[in-house]
Amino acid sequence: MGGGNAGDMASALILERMAALIPETFKAAASGFFPDSISYLQQLLKDVHEHINEAAVASENCGGMAATLALAWFSPENMYLANVGDSRIYLSRNGLTEQLSKDHTFVWGQLQRGEIAEVQYRSHPRRAALYQVIGGGKPAGFPHFAAIQYQPGDRFLLCSDGLVDGVWERHIGNALAEDLSPEECCEKLLMRALANSGSDDTTLIVIEIR
Repeated sequence: MGGGNAGDMASALILERMAALIPETFKAAASGFFPDSISYLQQLLKDVHEHINEAAVASENCGGMAATLALAWFSPENMYLANVGDSRIYLSRNGLTEQLSKDHTFVWGQLQRGEIAEVQYRSHPRRAALYQVIGGGKPAGFPHFAAIQYQPGDRFLLCSDGLVDGVWERHIGNALAEDLSPEECCEKLLMRALANSGSDDTTLIVIEIR
């Protein structure tokens, strides 16, 4: 959360903690144990959430630090996703694109219920007001989890909200459906987002299943 206190440190701590914890489930699987992946992710994010809050309390310069999260974890059968905040995960399949993640903002909820149109959503003054984050001094977090069976030809987009600031939903769908390499797709979306907005961190990854 670039607009919050020590958001860069919170992001770094999340990556460090998850990189240390996620491999444990692969070790368990190699030993013949197959933990439920969604339950594992729930426990993992609970651990990370508490870790960020503890680190914030321990440093006077990091009070209330927080971060958003968009996680895609691929097993041999499924892609398990977890998201908190307004960093997003999309799936493009057979020319159709859908947002798999859920933005933890009340304005996004209005958009999903059809109470406002995309043009109103994009200009809403409370669009970036998050009610779920990793850390932030909150006693508990409530991430969104899902499992998706992927197939050859699928494309997944993971992105920060800075990308969404500069491109419309149709731009995302069109770019993912075009006959472009993942690298070319990223470049096209990035250049459009920066040209149209560029005021926030603009980060994206495109993953293609082959």
